[in-house]
Amino acid sequence: MKSAMKLKVVGILAFAGMSLLVSGCKSTPDLTQTEAQSMIQANYDHATPVGTNITVNDLGMRQGITAKYWNRTKIYPNKYWADFTLTADGKKVLKLPGGGDTIQWRPESLTDDKYSIVVVTVVANHLKARDVSEPQDEVIAGADTAKGASFTESVNLEGVPEALQEIAHNPGNKLSTTRQADFTLEGGAWKLHSVQ
Repeated sequence: MKSAMKLKVVGILAFAGMSLLVSGCKSTPDLTQTEAQSMIQANYDHATPVGTNITVNDLGMRQGITAKYWNRTKIYPNKYWADFTLTADGKKVLKLPGGGDTIQWRPESLTDDKYSIVVVTVVANHLKARDVSEPQDEVIAGADTAKGASFTESVNLEGVPEALQEIAHNPGNKLSTTRQADFTLEGGAWKLHSVQ
């Protein structure tokens, strides 16, 4: 009888201990792809909008002349160096990274198809996050619980004229980049920790 009573007491204590243990553990909330993308995009939307760098190759120079963004104002004796000046229409949609209004076109030869210059759109937009992968457990220094997800960061050409968008889609332009976002669990909620 004493053994049965001891066994019953031990059972009650074990059950009470397990109940305390279970009630003391909080389950970690899920972090979905949609939530991860929303946090990354909110981070981009909070940042200062930026113009898009567009690499302009030989084809792009010809497209820019057709679109009346610049005119050739000087040709050099070697017949393949030239200066191009931005038009009034060109100044409305793009600027040169170094300032000014003159493009100094200086390829190495008449057949140099690798030479290019960079222009920046006047329209400034926020970057876009897309194609976020399923968040995976990760270790981040100083964080008890963390997850990470890769995603595609894309430039936003909204509001950029069609002719300039066509130049942006020429070879040599990089309109998207693969990045990594890290998230940490803080106060029971997921927060964006960093974007690399």
